[in-house]
Amino acid sequence: MRKAFEFILALSVVWLVRFVFNESNTTPAITLCQTCPPGFELTEGNLCKLRTLYQLYETGNNDEPGVGGLKTALPPVRDGFSPQQIDLGRYLFFDPALSKDGTRSCASCHQPDKGFSDGLKTSIGVNGSPLKRGAPGLWNIGFNKKFFWDARAATLEEQMKGPLYSPDEMGNTPEMLLKTLNELEAYKELFRQAFPGKKSNDIELQDVYQAITAFESSLISLNSRYDQYAHGYHEALTLEEIEGLNIFRSFVARCAECHTPPLFTNQQVAVIGLAEPDNKPLDPGAQTTYNDSTLRGAFKVPSLRNVALTAPYTHAGKFSTMREMIEFYNLGRGHEVPAGERLHIHWHIWEPELTSYEIDRVVDFLNTLTDESFKPRVPEVLPSGKSSGPITFTLNNNYPSL
Repeated sequence: MRKAFEFILALSVVWLVRFVFNESNTTPAITLCQTCPPGFELTEGNLCKLRTLYQLYETGNNDEPGVGGLKTALPPVRDGFSPQQIDLGRYLFFDPALSKDGTRSCASCHQPDKGFSDGLKTSIGVNGSPLKRGAPGLWNIGFNKKFFWDARAATLEEQMKGPLYSPDEMGNTPEMLLKTLNELEAYKELFRQAFPGKKSNDIELQDVYQAITAFESSLISLNSRYDQYAHGYHEALTLEEIEGLNIFRSFVARCAECHTPPLFTNQQVAVIGLAEPDNKPLDPGAQTTYNDSTLRGAFKVPSLRNVALTAPYTHAGKFSTMREMIEFYNLGRGHEVPAGERLHIHWHIWEPELTSYEIDRVVDFLNTLTDESFKPRVPEVLPSGKSSGPITFTLNNNYPSL
């Protein structure tokens, strides 16, 4: 009787091992989402269009946003993608199958819980390769006109080719990317759902780029406590935070002249006279992009949306806290310019001489710009069968994972 029991137990273990093994090598069928992410309205043409109170406000001259006003309109946004294209882009964004060795995804450097940055001074690529610059956050990137710290790309589609095909970042090639995706029937089915009516059954690069663009453009953060205040609910901010907002917008601090509401960036490049950490050679920044010596050391003005989540700050991760970053500006124009360099520092950079109390109030205000209410969910299952880890994310229920 005992032998019979042991025999049955052994068979059960063998069956369980086979079941787990088979399950781990089988990707469940995925159906792409048929509804838009929060903040978007589904039109009759199955397209997602952004809806926000900022669309009720007027723009400045020549359809450009104003300077620092609370009720200022937003610039045009990249929307009009289908729910299926956005959801497909979500799977691609988190899938390490897009990298050369299957170890790095877009989300490796752009993690949802870190403001879609990675918390590192400078990011890490394939094979643990240290990169030259830090990963900027992605919230509201669908409004951007320039991409990368040095503003060298004009569209999201152009931008994503950089990390995808850089030998130091994701290390892939267009040919290998297509080969990988076309060998995965699960992905071919999802591309058929997202791009119905295509004659070719093969996945094409422009569809990959469009899907990732669709997802990234859906990353909207416009419902912070600051936004509630801007729309008329003045109790959304404390007196200290309102004081910080007034300092931020003042002609003494001049923060809002570059970090212009409501995006908190003017989308321009600027030379702020920042030395590289650890006595490294000066990063030429936008000088290389525009072949313009007056832009030596210039970098794109980052958005301050969710800035409390994206430390460390600057292209090289030089400052660990928001207070340290503000103190750099407060110390005066050109105080960090390396010896032998003649930089054309932006005319807004000067000596504001803010008190310690005033700096604290600006930090209080910057914390009101945090809004993750529309943070997308990380796919629990990827079409490639790979894991979206090892990064740990916090999920929410605002956007379904189907």
